[in-house]
Amino acid sequence: MVEVLFIGLSLSSILLLIALGLAITYGAMGVINMAHGDMVMIGAYVTVMSKIWLGLDFYFAIPLAFIVTALIGLLIERIVIRRLYGRLLDTLLATWGISILLQQAVRLELGLSFFGLHIEGLGPGLQKVDVPEFLRGTISFGDTELNGYRMFIILVTIALTFVTWFLLYRTAFGVQVRAIIRNPEMAAASGIDVKRVNSLTFAFGSGLAGVAGVMMSGFKTVFPDMGATLVVDGFMVVVAGGVGSIYGTILSSGLLGEINALVALASNDIIARAVVFAVVILVIILKPKGLFSFKER
Repeated sequence: MVEVLFIGLSLSSILLLIALGLAITYGAMGVINMAHGDMVMIGAYVTVMSKIWLGLDFYFAIPLAFIVTALIGLLIERIVIRRLYGRLLDTLLATWGISILLQQAVRLELGLSFFGLHIEGLGPGLQKVDVPEFLRGTISFGDTELNGYRMFIILVTIALTFVTWFLLYRTAFGVQVRAIIRNPEMAAASGIDVKRVNSLTFAFGSGLAGVAGVMMSGFKTVFPDMGATLVVDGFMVVVAGGVGSIYGTILSSGLLGEINALVALASNDIIARAVVFAVVILVIILKPKGLFSFKER
């Protein structure tokens, strides 16, 4: 049972990395970013490409993936999303289109496949990432053997969650983000550069998704469509926890991850996913603003 709960905790960690970015961008900007899952995919491909082309170790792929996906997120916000604020359906459709373009760019090797050119590491095939040998073994806690790589995922998630919490609750930038989440018009009237804060927030959220991609690449094959369902999982965590609430996102990711692991142990992965959906629907019915949403005044 301890092993199952541990697996659920590692799954929760992946969900949390994906959902943290969605929680602050959706809360602050009111944008449903359907391309967020593809930031996870790009982070996984950065891991593949950094090994092939740069010879970098797995550990160095983490900051590199954060930087690459953060820059891509910044471009998406500056070029597309900035022009669509307040138009929820338009941003949903636009980011869905961006998602398709990103997937096809990887599948077609940035368009070079049309000219008979091949970029090793890209394309429609499956890619595999080898984690460092140090992380392949198990760690003993009494009579319990825990997977080293899953422990690494949990530790990385704890560190990035702390960084996110510190950024939001212990810096001037975080005060501005939380002000925009509460009331963007009042924040702008108070002198906050809403556009600048939104750009940086979107970039940071994309960077977190990129790191989640690095973590996923260690135990799952990498392919162009891998992020398609992850954005749905991320939004389920955000909606269940409460939009804009980092504490709600943390707790709901843990709850949904453990439910998925326990039900999968008792039945199978398909039923586990159905149960998670049912729990989220129940939360929406009973508490439409989420389990840990902000109190309004």
